Amino acid sequence: MKFINHCLPLLSLMILGSCNVKKTELSSSLKNSYKNDFYIGTALSADQIEEKDAKVDSLICRQFNAITAENIMKSMFVHPQKDKYDFALTDKFVAFGEKNKMFIHGHTLIWHSQLAPWMEKIKDSTEMKAFMKDHITTIVSKYKGRINSWDVVNEALNDDGTLRKSVFLNTLGESYLADAFKLAAKADPKVDLYYNDYNLEDPAKREGAINLIKKIKAAGGKVDGIGSQGHWNLNSPSLEEIEKSILAYSALGVKVAFTELDITVLPNPWDLKGADVNQKFEGNPKMNPYPETLPDSIQDKLAQRYADIFKL
Repeated sequence: MKFINHCLPLLSLMILGSCNVKKTELSSSLKNSYKNDFYIGTALSADQIEEKDAKVDSLICRQFNAITAENIMKSMFVHPQKDKYDFALTDKFVAFGEKNKMFIHGHTLIWHSQLAPWMEKIKDSTEMKAFMKDHITTIVSKYKGRINSWDVVNEALNDDGTLRKSVFLNTLGESYLADAFKLAAKADPKVDLYYNDYNLEDPAKREGAINLIKKIKAAGGKVDGIGSQGHWNLNSPSLEEIEKSILAYSALGVKVAFTELDITVLPNPWDLKGADVNQKFEGNPKMNPYPETLPDSIQDKLAQRYADIFKL
């Protein structure tokens, strides 16, 4: 399975259509253009899950055949209190995907960010193990056979490839990684399980991710895939480094998915030579050279960048 997850705003200029469009119109959609290659996905906000905007809903149905949740499956929303889960929106999210025959990707089970406040206060290893078992088992079991894949652990690595000192690492050590995958596999043996992170095309972080996957597998964890978050620009990273990463991860016997993909045409603040690191970039005209409209030449470069990545 391959899927590429787009940020919805990138497609805002496309012609909107009904979910029940004619066959002659479907050939122009992203999902149909790449139907023999990989899924084309998008992340849904709470408003989109509740189908509050008919135009946006029709765009989602027309262009995409895979979905993930932007925020509502993160622990602070789905598990706000120790003894309380809130599945109101997650139920609607899964139902939306099923209704529209979409591939459903769950995001995310274990992540150091966007934790419910009560989780951040856990300091005891026994309590943390109990939390992980309850949290993962409850959520994965609830959607067993309905969600196609899960980001089990999200962003556990620093950019140099070392393990991030999260609340999970601090209380349980690196064993929490394999434990998370074991718990998810036990709750739903057939669902695909992913490790998800950004900058995975960077050589140092790539090596760290390879070692992480090997260790999880050696400890008995089931890892089916690695999810790469592509937050890139028009020139970086190089196609060569992206391809190297795809091949390196595939060599581990796991699937490789671009779980997030957005390409900016704006300058990187750190590319401004001599800029004070404390400078506030908001409102700086240098950071938005296209305040009125995006020139055709830049639009062409953006389209070509996506096309080149999709060909890999």
